[in-house]
Amino acid sequence: MEEKESISKVNTDYGADQIQVLEGLEPVRKRPGMYIGSTDTRGLHHLITEVVDNSIDEALAGYCSQITVELNKDGSCAVTDNGRGIPTGIHKTEKKSAVELVLTKLHAGGKFGGGGYKISGGLHGVGVSVVNALSEWLEVEVWQNGNHYKQTYNRGVPQRDLAIVGTADHTGTKVTFLPDDTIFETVTFDYDVIKGRLREVAFLNKGIKIFLKDYRTNKEELLHYEGGIVEFVEQLNQNKTPLFKKPIYIDAVAPNNSGEIEIAFQYNESYNEVIHGYANNINTQEGGTHVDGFKKALVKVINDYGHSLKVLKDTETLKREDVTEGLTAVISVKLQEPQFEGQTKTKLGNSFMSGAVAKAVTDGFGSYMEENPNDARELILRSVTAQRAREAARLARENARRKTVLDSTTLPGKLADCSEKDPSKCEIYIVEGDSAGGTAKAGRDRRFQAILPLRGKILNVEKARLNRVLESAEIKNMITAFGAGVGAEFDESKLRYDKIICMTDADVDGAHIRILLLTFFFRYMRPLIEHGHVYSAKPPLYRVSKGKQIYYCYSEEEKNKLTAEIGTKGVEFQRYKGLGEMDAEQLWSTTMSPENRTLVKFSMKDAVEADAMFTLLMGEDAELRRKFIAEHPDLVDKDDLDI
Repeated sequence: MEEKESISKVNTDYGADQIQVLEGLEPVRKRPGMYIGSTDTRGLHHLITEVVDNSIDEALAGYCSQITVELNKDGSCAVTDNGRGIPTGIHKTEKKSAVELVLTKLHAGGKFGGGGYKISGGLHGVGVSVVNALSEWLEVEVWQNGNHYKQTYNRGVPQRDLAIVGTADHTGTKVTFLPDDTIFETVTFDYDVIKGRLREVAFLNKGIKIFLKDYRTNKEELLHYEGGIVEFVEQLNQNKTPLFKKPIYIDAVAPNNSGEIEIAFQYNESYNEVIHGYANNINTQEGGTHVDGFKKALVKVINDYGHSLKVLKDTETLKREDVTEGLTAVISVKLQEPQFEGQTKTKLGNSFMSGAVAKAVTDGFGSYMEENPNDARELILRSVTAQRAREAARLARENARRKTVLDSTTLPGKLADCSEKDPSKCEIYIVEGDSAGGTAKAGRDRRFQAILPLRGKILNVEKARLNRVLESAEIKNMITAFGAGVGAEFDESKLRYDKIICMTDADVDGAHIRILLLTFFFRYMRPLIEHGHVYSAKPPLYRVSKGKQIYYCYSEEEKNKLTAEIGTKGVEFQRYKGLGEMDAEQLWSTTMSPENRTLVKFSMKDAVEADAMFTLLMGEDAELRRKFIAEHPDLVDKDDLDI
């Protein structure tokens, strides 16, 4: 087999002259959100991503095989690689070391026309200079030309020139930085968030070794996948039943050597579509031309073989939704000048990539179907079943609309809506049972709080197609109340409430209802979780009274602490078994009043882990679920659930 030429290997000349300077750092500290998106925990972790991206660029160019990310006890982070090292020479026109230029000038680097990199993962990013500007201090070390160089900065300002501090028998770069607590809302790094991003990077660059070390907790692990994205798909499907033994793998070069295309995909017996797209290692969450080309080719190949095998009639045509049911896919493309579009700049816009990916999939998947006729027939039959279910779901929606059940102008009868019309000021409580719903309706502030009672537990959507989901009265009521649609039709801009609050009893049944609701939101209204609209109310467990003094305790620990403070003589304890045991005033003051309540926001640190967890907890494999619960008893009765 002829070995394909890699577009990522470039000329080894990487020095000060390859550094091109575009603009200075002045605006960064004044408007950090413009450069890293936000100053919350997401922006904080983006700092690490920017530094790691530089190391990955070295890996893409063929010069780096190992990266180490260290979370230090003092709150700083260090990223070390064994690449060529940031150039240390003096720039001809700027009269400063290339290291200093890279760290003090926006977009100064070998990626912007300087010839240092042919492709780069950080083209849409802002570089290590912004990390420097937003850090209380930063220290850079370079091993190059037999020397060990070092330079330090305070809030982006160099404290001295780059200096030789020792000798070196290897090459590489180390950047250590402490985020500025006057800029960020929090400066505490989250190990799981960092691990999720580094794991992606390791999958997308097979063979690279990434060490993650957390000296705060003495955690350490190696992220290293020789199987690359094939191993990625296998991990995504680890709790699911695959239709074929191994993922289908496609590796191709775009026309005129303009890009590399790598795709792995595998079908499973679930009803969910899981497609992860990447361009130059950047997670294109909004998709783009590479994902569109993949889906287009998938539809064509399956329809062509369906007709040739006479499984499909000449007049029958499967659509995209039919052929992606139960599909898990990873699409990774690498190109010289990626164009990112969309609301969050995570949608690939290079038009040529659609055709390039479509051709690669048509050729590769077509060959697989020819060589595996039994698999081909099974897949086509499954797609036909999905088509029938989709048609049933369409008819169900149309029928529901005719009956005004899903018509947003006709709200559910059980919904006690609020009078405020501005969605940003409104919130809806999803309440367990009519009894608690009645109490909540009586206790709420009707100006901005809506109440929707649920009758029992909703359908487990992990085990059902959309047509069955739409037959559930409780789910239809939620869809109508929220006003934003469901599934592929979900439109966040039409959402009628900014906060959706799950208010259930503090017991096992209540926890189960919350998980069922979260599963529905994750599978059919994912932006609700991604963009922080979903919360859990935290009702008290105990009412403690001593004379005329009333206390509320939200955990056993709080009750024990209070008892130690006030004693036990003359003290009465009431353990709330459900929300219905509180009167309207008690429910308002303890659980619904914005001044006193505690709300737990559900966030999604890692979409891959979230998908796996919902599959494990709510899927068909009871033995896997039993084993997980037995191995993680510490997760029971946790105050917080962070997906």
